[in-house]
Amino acid sequence: MTQFYEQWIDNDYNPFVLFDSNGKIVMINQEAQYLLSQVSAKELFDMTSAYASMTFGFKTTLFDFRFGESLYYGITVGYLDDSNIGVKFYKKPVKRFVSLDENGEFINIYSLLDLCISAASISRKIAFKKDFDPTFPELKLQMDKFTQLISKIFDSYQNAASITIKLSVKTGEYIKFNNKKYPIFLLSIEGGERDVKKERVIEQLAQEINCVVYFKSKETVMSSPMICA
Repeated sequence: MTQFYEQWIDNDYNPFVLFDSNGKIVMINQEAQYLLSQVSAKELFDMTSAYASMTFGFKTTLFDFRFGESLYYGITVGYLDDSNIGVKFYKKPVKRFVSLDENGEFINIYSLLDLCISAASISRKIAFKKDFDPTFPELKLQMDKFTQLISKIFDSYQNAASITIKLSVKTGEYIKFNNKKYPIFLLSIEGGERDVKKERVIEQLAQEINCVVYFKSKETVMSSPMICA
């Protein structure tokens, strides 16, 4: 039965970490391993300590917060002695790729982003900063709709003096469709305060072209499968 519980925790959708009294990790499940690629163990331990009960036992606190790319709605902290303290973070459900449309044409994504930047620069004086992974192959994209999506995201930063664009591959994550595995790439666009009224249109465009979009306070992040030549 103990082994069953351990496997259950290891495969839980929510991150679980067990620390010793000095903040050293004693046990960790798979989801928490991914979380630790984005957040330090010290940050997790500090939060665990802050939300722990004043006496031995378990305490659950519900509130919204973000770690890395994921949103959470609560935390449970528990300890029965001074040796170990455990924490479980409750993830909010996120939008997933439910299908994959392989239509489109193979395009150099660097050139396509440069085209979008040039178009946006015609009507606005704005400084664009690029931070691109230089190893991207040509990707199969629906050029017109992809360009519309990027343009709408740029438009949501109407008052921005500068916009930073980051292009990278999402490490260790794939989407499996029709017995094929596709890596996922990320496109981050950051430009200060956003016009949140444009979010709905951006999400609708993203859904049409294999993309998932989520919004931070000053950043829009888009992820999409890499359909390569």
